[in-house]
Amino acid sequence: MLGTYSKRYCYLRPECVLAYLLLSVQTVLLAWAATRHSPSIDEVGHLPAGLAHWQLGNFDMYRVNPPLVRTVATFPVFLAKPKIDLSKLSEGYRKQLEFSIGRDFIVTHGQDSFWYFTLARWACLPFSLIGGLICFLWARELYGCLAGLLALSLWCFCPNILGHAQMITPDAGAAALGVAAGYTFWRWLRFPCWERVFLAGGALGLAELTKSTWIILFSLWPLLWLFWKGTNRQISFRTGFFREGLQVSFILIFALYLLNLGYGFEGAFEPLGNFDFNSNTLRGPKVPMPQLRNRFENSWLGTLPAPVPRPYLLGIDEQKFDFERPMFSYLLGEWRVGGWWYYYLYGLAVKVPLGTWILLLLATVATMIGRYHRILRRHELVLLAPAGVVLILVSSQTGFNHHLRYVLPMFPFVFVWASKVAQPRICPIRYAPVLVLSAVLWSTTSSLWIYPHSLSYFNELAGGPTNGHAHLVDSNIDWGQDLLYLKRWLDEHPEARPLGLAYFGYFDPRVAGIDFSLPPKGPVATSPVERTECLGPRPGWYAISVTLLRGYRYSIYDGQGGFFYTGHSYYSYFQRFRPVAMAGYSIYIYHITLDEANRVRRELGLPLLRDVNIFTENKL
Repeated sequence: MLGTYSKRYCYLRPECVLAYLLLSVQTVLLAWAATRHSPSIDEVGHLPAGLAHWQLGNFDMYRVNPPLVRTVATFPVFLAKPKIDLSKLSEGYRKQLEFSIGRDFIVTHGQDSFWYFTLARWACLPFSLIGGLICFLWARELYGCLAGLLALSLWCFCPNILGHAQMITPDAGAAALGVAAGYTFWRWLRFPCWERVFLAGGALGLAELTKSTWIILFSLWPLLWLFWKGTNRQISFRTGFFREGLQVSFILIFALYLLNLGYGFEGAFEPLGNFDFNSNTLRGPKVPMPQLRNRFENSWLGTLPAPVPRPYLLGIDEQKFDFERPMFSYLLGEWRVGGWWYYYLYGLAVKVPLGTWILLLLATVATMIGRYHRILRRHELVLLAPAGVVLILVSSQTGFNHHLRYVLPMFPFVFVWASKVAQPRICPIRYAPVLVLSAVLWSTTSSLWIYPHSLSYFNELAGGPTNGHAHLVDSNIDWGQDLLYLKRWLDEHPEARPLGLAYFGYFDPRVAGIDFSLPPKGPVATSPVERTECLGPRPGWYAISVTLLRGYRYSIYDGQGGFFYTGHSYYSYFQRFRPVAMAGYSIYIYHITLDEANRVRRELGLPLLRDVNIFTENKL
């Protein structure tokens, strides 16, 4: 429990050996999964952005996310010196430029590009090791060694962590370095000294370089320090106030220095009034002043230097702009403009293993009735406050709801808190050890059952990953990651050709060796000049990404090197058929016979098809 472990702790004790084993198992799981999946949508943009950081020292590309994770990821790729055309950057940065360059990179290198993505993914494995290690150390110091192992197990086998830690996207890295920052700050609160000041400031600076969400810590940490001082009855509030206040200030200043250093001080300390913003938050309302580009430019605030790098501030503005302009969002079969305040709460309910939810319920009960709650109250507030603020922050942004991964940084904090149930003296619940062990086994088994398709995980209450798209789409189940699984299935089933494919991804499936044409549009796409007999369903073999199956509007590759914009519900009619196979859990494969096509056409009020070659006229 709290304060039990000293510097004399032996790192060869059984619990430490088990911790090493758990971390090793997770590393193997992540490394293997990284070789199996095609580049996800965001990875197509992150890889060229990271290479631009190394080759040009330019941080404009993909600036909605800070550069640390992709810079680390692309270091081995940069050493391999692949061909990449960054000349488009000379024309000035524009939104989505990184994805255009990324698609060109994949076309240039063909299937060899998948190896570069795998190499970049492997370079990100240390982030997950850091996250697991901190979960173990923090839980062990708070609640005991059994709790440390429980928190580590939850981290290592959480399907949401496994799904994102195998990629070069920043979410798992932000979770790992965010909890590292929280742990080092907590250690400073317990024993304020300058050595721990540098550790806390360094960890905070690195966390800020993973995801701009952690900017909240600059205001949260001083508040937590004041609360800590005010609830410490052993010493007066005034004791050491000036010294600790100076140290808190230095922590924040040092973190800010590292943030600027990570960007090479690009545009740092530029006057705030010099920026061209797009969001209403930073630009100001366009009505009644459409010419306004910066709400600070005509005030004294505009003369103040921005303490952060220019790409970092513009990235926050760009992200805020996206949230301010309502976009179509999906939840429980419903599409609507804008989002739901409870979207992330619902996502957590269906994407977190039920065994983990049982542990959280036990932890809640233990907190209310446990004899040590008073002792741990201050410590647990420092632990849980970042998680709560992250959840509140992202839930308040309802311009659109697409990605549960936005709350991934809160996961390790919750894992550490839930681990208290492993310590019988803290969790005085009858049969608690049996319940805890059963919940851990359930959570781990449920996650590993669908591995390596962890990104598509849904718990049993939601109907599992095969029913996941009825609840959530996009990166919650289908992020373009299963194209290589489709290629392997096609190699084993040569009869499934010609193929109609609607792929939710950011690169041409022909690069993976898949020849295809587009499936016919559904009856929702009927226009006055379009013959209804040319609409779907039609006989043939088809593969449909589940996000498009649910009616997402998106530009997809047409099989001829061009793009086709799928309107709302173009391919929703495939829900009336039963798939014959799946590529992962994100691409459904259908074999539609003439009789089946006519059955559904009759239901939709479309003309029946003649008994012709089922593979003719299956293009748009």
